[in-house]
Amino acid sequence: MNQKLLKLENLLRFHTICRQLHSLGQRRALAQWRHGFSSAYPVWAAPLYARPLQIDMLIGAALSQYRLLATKKEERPRKSQLSSRKSKKEIEVWIGMTVEELARAMEKNTDFVYEALLNTAIDIDSLEADSHLDEVWIKEVIKKAGMKLKWSKLKKDKVRENKDAVRRPQADPALLTPRSPVVTIMGHVDHGKTTLLDKLRKTQVAAMEVGGITQHIGAFLVSLPSGEKITFLDTPGHAAFSAMRARGAQVTDIVILVVAADDGVMKQTIESIQHAKDAQVPIVLAINKCDKAEADPEKVKKELLAYDVVCEDHGGDVQAVHVSALTGDNLMALAEATIALAEMLELKADPTGPVEGTVIESFTDKGRGPVTTAIIQRGTLRKGSVLVAGKSWAKVRLIFDENGKTINEAYPSMPVGIIGWRDLPSAGDEILEVESEPRAREVVDWRKYEQEQEKNKEDLKVIEEKRKEHQEAHRKAREKYGSLHWKERSFKEYLERKEQKPLKPKEKLERDSNTLPVIIKGDVDGSVETLLNIMDTYDASHECELELVHFGVGDISENDVNLAETFNGVIYGFNVNASNVIQQSAAKKEVKIKLHKIIYRLIEDLQEELSSRLPCTVEEHPIGEASILATFSITEGKKKLPVAGCRVQKGQLEKQKKFKLIRNGHVIWKGLLTSLKHHKDDVSVIKTGMDCGLGLDEEKIEFKVGDQIVCYEEKHVPAKTSWDPGF
Repeated sequence: MNQKLLKLENLLRFHTICRQLHSLGQRRALAQWRHGFSSAYPVWAAPLYARPLQIDMLIGAALSQYRLLATKKEERPRKSQLSSRKSKKEIEVWIGMTVEELARAMEKNTDFVYEALLNTAIDIDSLEADSHLDEVWIKEVIKKAGMKLKWSKLKKDKVRENKDAVRRPQADPALLTPRSPVVTIMGHVDHGKTTLLDKLRKTQVAAMEVGGITQHIGAFLVSLPSGEKITFLDTPGHAAFSAMRARGAQVTDIVILVVAADDGVMKQTIESIQHAKDAQVPIVLAINKCDKAEADPEKVKKELLAYDVVCEDHGGDVQAVHVSALTGDNLMALAEATIALAEMLELKADPTGPVEGTVIESFTDKGRGPVTTAIIQRGTLRKGSVLVAGKSWAKVRLIFDENGKTINEAYPSMPVGIIGWRDLPSAGDEILEVESEPRAREVVDWRKYEQEQEKNKEDLKVIEEKRKEHQEAHRKAREKYGSLHWKERSFKEYLERKEQKPLKPKEKLERDSNTLPVIIKGDVDGSVETLLNIMDTYDASHECELELVHFGVGDISENDVNLAETFNGVIYGFNVNASNVIQQSAAKKEVKIKLHKIIYRLIEDLQEELSSRLPCTVEEHPIGEASILATFSITEGKKKLPVAGCRVQKGQLEKQKKFKLIRNGHVIWKGLLTSLKHHKDDVSVIKTGMDCGLGLDEEKIEFKVGDQIVCYEEKHVPAKTSWDPGF
């Protein structure tokens, strides 16, 4: 501004001089000019100094006007700057904002956020677009952008009203009517449970079961000659089906514990007793196979005393019936004992109102879709009823009994098959009747929402743990490079990453070979549940990872094959089929499909597959042994080499094989021979009883009389997984 004022003063002075010159006459001016050039001072300067006051006043006035104008012009931008400061852009931010979200809120790109965080304590290299920023860094970015931040209030999710369906309150005792008992037959595998039930039903269930082993819960209504009806649940005795036995115990009134008289109390017998106690269900003891010569019922009763099962003969309250399921002896006495116990329990139910029950088993039928076997516990089930079980619902299209016969109604204690489910419910789910289809959808939506909320909570816990781990790792990294500039630190980290070379194809193949991805398909929900429970016992991850890619109910599909191809996995099917088209597709994609009808065969196959993924172990097989009788040395050039004089005690020594030197029971050397001689001849084989001289490939080894030389060969033996599923 000073320069502008100086220029203006010069211009005004020049302008004033011009006006003064113009006011003088031309002649006088010329005369003064002529005369003035010869004088020491110019003549034109005289009038200038003659009126200095007028000129100064003029200049002063002009300057003051200019200063006023200049000041006003400068005030305008200042005011605009002040107004701009007052109207800073306000950005709404929140805690946990990501880089991308912050950039979007500021209407900038992500590079602007990165630039704003340069030369700060944050590690720029570790930031991604979806990285969460702490409060201090959000403030820093907003500050450098010249903007104003506003913390947004986190909107609390509106608490949803509980729309779940629940059981009705207990019914008025006046409305209750007697019902049939629900009896679960439990016991060890192959103790005759299904054969016993078969005799009661007079059908051939056991013949239909693969290997004679029950692999599903069978629910049957048996009518006795006396007119009484009993609902029987036949649970698997195999070790794998613990969950099924527990489920059977939870929906039952009485447990018939079957123990073989010739076998006694076994592992699953003990487990069955525990399930019955947990469910607080009374026990009736059926001692089976009493027709055998080696049967000893008294021994069974004494063994059961150790598990608090005290028979009436020993002063307890447990009825014991000696039966033979094969011949049918004394089965009616067992049925009468069960009916007597049921009468003592005074079993009653309310046959009115909405239905309540429990899913015993569920499976997918090709022609009928999802099907469930259920026990009705309250109310009367009719065609058209709308049911909810777990996260699925049904409008009942068809009800059938254990023989496949269609029925119109199902009362309490009846086992029935139900068709009409939209999705497959899980075994053990509670069945509740609701008033309409919209209400059923509402209940299912609520249950799915609840499950999602639980999953979100678990995910948040995992995320928080990972975040803490990351922060700790970042803190340690910061301490490691704390004194370095961020550029130097980035360079150091780049060098570290460069050293971490990617896996070579061979290394990647070895890593993948230590993982077995599997896909499990079963005929019913309970079978899949059992297989998953067995897989949960896998404890040999240090040898080979067992990875469950997918599981489901139903036959093997093209989707299963595609998944197995993607993950390089194996498909295991239990009591399911794979069509020719599926098998051809699997063969083309080099996918293994392994189908089994017996569960322990499937588990054995899985163990073999796991073992095939393990590296082979090296075993040493001895070929011959020799003892050192003397030691001496020979000279070759300038070197003295030790030589052992030996006699072969067992087998033979072969020069091309490997050898080891044993002293006092400890191996002190392993390697190859450099020479093997019989007298002065080089030989390749020395047999039992022959003497020889031999030299080793290591010169520093000293022989001693009495040492043992063992010739052996190495064989690669396939490894076996250490996982023991427990049966």
